[in-house]
This record gives sequence, C-alpha cells and structure tokens, in this order.
Amino acid sequence: MSYTLREYTPADETSWLRCRVLSFLGTAYYDDVDRAKPPIPAPGLELVAVDGAGTVVAIMDTAVDTARATIDTVAVHPDHQQRGLGRALLRRTRAEVRERGAATLDAWTRDDPGTLAWYRAMGFAESDHYLHVYAHRYTAPGEPDRAILTPRPGLRLMGAFLHAKLEDEARLRAEFSRVHVCRRFSMTA
Repeated sequence: MSYTLREYTPADETSWLRCRVLSFLGTAYYDDVDRAKPPIPAPGLELVAVDGAGTVVAIMDTAVDTARATIDTVAVHPDHQQRGLGRALLRRTRAEVRERGAATLDAWTRDDPGTLAWYRAMGFAESDHYLHVYAHRYTAPGEPDRAILTPRPGLRLMGAFLHAKLEDEARLRAEFSRVHVCRRFSMTA
C-alpha cells in the first residue's frame, strides 16, 4: 500500500479523529477522546499520512514555541502500524521545526511499553517525569472522594484527572487504581 505525507486540511477532520481514537484505544490514552481536532497555532505544523483513498492513517501535530517544538499528537491507525509512518512523519517534522527556528523537539507520553520503545528507538532521550492520576467512580466508587478535600453541596464528583509529583507514586498507586508516569522525551530538532 502506498501512502502520502502532507499537511492536514479541515476536510481531514473526521478521519483524523477516527485515526486518533483507534490508535489510542489500546494505550494508556484510551479515554483521551476529542470531538473536534484541537488546533495547532502557527508556526506549528499538522502533518498526516493518508492512504490511497485519502483517509488519514497517521498523524503528527507539533506546536512550535520559539526554540522548542512539542509533539502534541502522534498516532498511527492500528491497521497501518509497523510500516514506518511514524518514522516518516517524525523525519519531516524534525526538518520543518528546524526551519521554524526550533532547536529542540520534545514529547510527553505515558508509560506504554511500545510507545516508550518507539521514542527511544527514534533517538529521543527521557528527561522529566510526573504522574497522571485518575480517580473515577466507575473504576472504584471511593476514588473521587479521596481526590478532593471538601465536597461542594449539590455536586457529586464522578471522576478527576490530576497531576502529581513522581515522589508520591507509591502512595498514590496504593490509593488509586489508575496512575501513569508521564515522561518527557527530547531530541535535537
């Protein structure tokens, strides 16, 4: 199968959203669902790989803020993985962010072994860490209540997404069923 790498267009939104959801489904980002594509302000870039029918099968959106560029979304549809699409999008992203003045390209991700292995294989170095903590009533009924100090009258907390320091990992893993280490990977653009 042949693919074309190109810039995202608004006509791609539906297949962009489907690609992102399906690629995230088997990862720690399985519930990170958007109903509209998040915008990437200029001078950032939005790249896609499309198949012969023009369907988005891989995504790389990157924000550029002066000397640092940050990958906001990288996703490859499960039916098109292991074909070099992520590598090809990264190669083009690196070249384009350099042209836009970025010296460093980084990305934040959670603790999925395959994702971590991909970043390392692409030449990224791991640096900063913090925790993503989820407290959800459907996972464990008491979790959201443990995540807040004072309940508000008339409101019932059903879930919370929280950031925490890495040094609190053991304690938080004992309290909450879903805790992820969020890691920054960086490389020279």
